[in-house]
Amino acid sequence: MELRHFPIKFIYIMMLDVASAHIQAYEAGSVGRRYFLSGYIAHISELLKILQQLYPTITIPQRCEIDEPLMQTYQVSNLIEKSLGILHSIPLEVSLRDTVESLKEKGLYSI
Repeated sequence: MELRHFPIKFIYIMMLDVASAHIQAYEAGSVGRRYFLSGYIAHISELLKILQQLYPTITIPQRCEIDEPLMQTYQVSNLIEKSLGILHSIPLEVSLRDTVESLKEKGLYSI
């Protein structure tokens, strides 16, 4: 499988962390309040390096075509997340590995 060029940064979060955050917000949050959940912000090249380490047989591009955001970016505070005890307990590397393994188990991807 050959990958060519990938743009910019994205926010990544493991669904188990999202589920845990929902429970924490329900148990410790305020009624009627909305909470914004942040995640890992990583450049696609960082993800590709992690994937290359986990799966050395994958062909990974050596550079990204676009390095600038395609749309306006925003900064958010995670202070409320922390005050509710919401933690991102699953490292990005584990999340990526689990995602690839899940796709393999379902027959949606093979390495």
